Amino acid sequence: MPAYAVIGGQWGDEGKGKVIDYLAGSTSAVVRFAGGPNAGHTVVNDKGKFQLHLVPSGLFWPDACAIIGNGVVIDADVLLGELTELDSRGIDTSRFYVSERAHLIMPYHILLDQLEEEAKGSAAIGTTGRGVGPAYTDKISRLGIRVGDLLDLEGSLASRLEQTLEFKNQIITKIYGKEPLEFDTVFQLCTDWAEQLAPYVRPTEQIVQDMLDQGKNILLEGAQGTLLDIDHGSYPYVTSSSPSIGGASTGLGLSPQSITGVLGVFKAYSTRVGGGPMPSEMHGQMAEDLREKAQEFGVTTGRARRVGWFDAVAGRYSREVNGFTGLVLTRLDILDGFESVKVCVGYKVDGHAQDRFPSNTNILAQCEPVFEEWPGWDEPTASATSAKQLPANALAYVRRIEELVGCKVQIISTGPSRTETILVEPVIV
Repeated sequence: MPAYAVIGGQWGDEGKGKVIDYLAGSTSAVVRFAGGPNAGHTVVNDKGKFQLHLVPSGLFWPDACAIIGNGVVIDADVLLGELTELDSRGIDTSRFYVSERAHLIMPYHILLDQLEEEAKGSAAIGTTGRGVGPAYTDKISRLGIRVGDLLDLEGSLASRLEQTLEFKNQIITKIYGKEPLEFDTVFQLCTDWAEQLAPYVRPTEQIVQDMLDQGKNILLEGAQGTLLDIDHGSYPYVTSSSPSIGGASTGLGLSPQSITGVLGVFKAYSTRVGGGPMPSEMHGQMAEDLREKAQEFGVTTGRARRVGWFDAVAGRYSREVNGFTGLVLTRLDILDGFESVKVCVGYKVDGHAQDRFPSNTNILAQCEPVFEEWPGWDEPTASATSAKQLPANALAYVRRIEELVGCKVQIISTGPSRTETILVEPVIV
């Protein structure tokens, strides 16, 4: 019963959407297990360019199902909009399913997310304002509304929604001085969602388990990255779920014994959106040049991403947390033409060497990067489909990252489309 996980090894935006689309042709299902519409996966294939926030990236293959698991929080309007867009472009969405246990992002979650972030001022963490954090808060507080509740509108949902909305309106009006949300408006929204989502709602954990029992391959789609994990990331500058491998089990109702491989996805450099320390961050003209060349702007927010050199200290930490069985290196082509490239191989704090990724964010903010500098390459890696096509210096750079992170690179991405990929060794067997 082989399941293979695709996990972000950095601060998200590593190119997981492209990797999942590439691998999904060998699987029966792609299953999303964490996060919400704060994620953004870009897929470029023979059907066009797609930007997805909730629908798993494997739906473009005719034999693969796309499943949203219980660990995801769902903005129904965003989800329905994506399904409509996919339908309009000729993509079959009849193989899409959403867990009845997944929690919904309600209008008050979005409003409170934005109000709370605004109130923090300079201490804001850079949330996307999509209501993801408040939805997870309500899930843990046992105030959440789940997708399956939509199928019981006049039963438990109406009374629970009335009680919850009364509580939320107290916060909205008395703390933030805003107008309350009307019950009838929110309930009508739930009614609309129920009608449109009902065909897709399933007990997805059973679907996944049945596939595994039948010996079918399953691809587990991570969102965000390990360094944004609520437990293992640079807290409090983190997301509200567990995008590391542990979240795959809880977010799908899946036994860890079912997971055969864990693929860590890394950019050939580093990026980060929002606040929080980033030891290998670039500044000045070089940062601007790299950002513009790579078009490092968020799929979800449009915000400019911070950029930096590859951080091997953070990479080793991600490998340890997730138990990576292989790596994917994306956007190697972006470094084409650089006179030299750098890799952060360690940190210094007050002059003392630090070779571990610290749990204390204040210490992480004090870390000064220790760089190795390697010669760049003039010959292009862009669109290469074989390791033999890579310039010697580019291949040496890849091998050094393997050595520092402690894991073999199995796939190298040399461009945004599905075909611009080097399969160094098989991932799914």
